[in-house]
Amino acid sequence: MTAQPDPRPRDPALLRRWLRNSLLLLALVAAYVIGWRGAEVDFGRLFTSFPKGWPLLRAFLTPDLAARQIQPVTLQLVLPVPCGSAEPEAPAASGPRLVSAVPCAELREKFTVEGFDLPPNTELQLRWRLPSGQYYPGSFISTDADGYFSAEFEARPIVATKDGVPSKLEVELQVPVGGLQPSVTVFEVLDAMIVTLFMALLATLFAVVVAAPLSFLAARNVMSRRPLPTAVYYVTRTLFSVFRSYEPIIMATLFAFWVGFGPFAGAMALTLVTIASLGKLYSEAVENIDPGPVEALTATGANGLQVVLFGIVPQIIPDFLSYTIYHWDINVRISTIIGYVGGGGIGYYLSQMINTSQNNKAGTALWAIIAVVWSMDFLSAEVRKRYT
Repeated sequence: MTAQPDPRPRDPALLRRWLRNSLLLLALVAAYVIGWRGAEVDFGRLFTSFPKGWPLLRAFLTPDLAARQIQPVTLQLVLPVPCGSAEPEAPAASGPRLVSAVPCAELREKFTVEGFDLPPNTELQLRWRLPSGQYYPGSFISTDADGYFSAEFEARPIVATKDGVPSKLEVELQVPVGGLQPSVTVFEVLDAMIVTLFMALLATLFAVVVAAPLSFLAARNVMSRRPLPTAVYYVTRTLFSVFRSYEPIIMATLFAFWVGFGPFAGAMALTLVTIASLGKLYSEAVENIDPGPVEALTATGANGLQVVLFGIVPQIIPDFLSYTIYHWDINVRISTIIGYVGGGGIGYYLSQMINTSQNNKAGTALWAIIAVVWSMDFLSAEVRKRYT
């Protein structure tokens, strides 16, 4: 009989690789299981709880974009108290109207008042307009889906006819008139979005002014190997790392307590985080330059400043421009989050609308954010393609 070959690997290096890959796979599976349990993943709840989330989702999908102008309209019905003190008024035959069960009423008499063709499912106040011109509060009533209501009233002495002037039953309506026009929400959102755009722009510009020179101090190929430049290099790198480790929303909270809630706090927080982020990107661009021009200038006896101005700067301008434009795009998105902690702009407006359950207005803000982010993506890509 011929011996069967042993399927187990005999090569020690292959065995170690197989063992390492097996341990790595087990570690990944363990991390996945722990993450699954820690996050309490339950996909079934997405479907069983959908009826709770649908009203909110529907409100976001139907933003408040257009509305008709609202004009207050007052409906009145003359009702003399007591009878014979003034001429009664016949109710209108059609349209929004009030109709009394009696043409006049005696003191303390109770009667029924009906409303027809009013705004459906609306709460209104039915009241008395006294002979003096002042009004006497009545009761709040709600119309049904057909715009109808029925309420019982009592003719009290205060509504009695005076000097031949009878009291009137009245209700005030808010009636839409004219064609559709941009709603007030649209202008509020535009105003908040402009604040966000310029907050992000100012933060980016301030950050560029600070990060550009600091990036040379954080570039290993620019700083010499002597003790002082090396110390400066490590200190600058450490500062970039420290400030990049903080989320912008944390910095915005600190600045909000420092200088007060508003766009200024948001802009300062965004500037500090952007300095660290751009500083790191700029320094890496400086480190990745072609050393040839630098060596050539050094060989001709150029000093350090001349080497930077003529050997490094021309190579890094395209990268600096690209990073700057891209970070402005990023800052617009971050500004919406910063607004949640009082940083101003569209984020603050969005948080107010959500906290007050004005979900249609919140939907308008969300769609505005989507439109602006998409536009920024497109424009920044075009600018980078043309100038870098």
